[in-house]
Amino acid sequence: MEDDLKSEYDLKSLRVRKLGTERKSFAGVTVRLEPDVAEMFPSAEAVNEALRFLIKVMKENQISTAINGNTSLEKMD
Repeated sequence: MEDDLKSEYDLKSLRVRKLGTERKSFAGVTVRLEPDVAEMFPSAEAVNEALRFLIKVMKENQISTAINGNTSLEKMD
């Protein structure tokens, strides 16, 4: 079997990521925050709480937009 790969392509160091059903979880994944963001959160729990709150607000906004049909951003007073 012949391939069309050029000789300059070195795939020996290529790492294969497991996707789909073979990948069970993302446990142990480290996310690096920029210093200005990290100083606002004292712990991983605080980051997760803030992100969960953001997810909730986004979902509520999607529901509100779907009900009201409003897609514009209005200034809130």
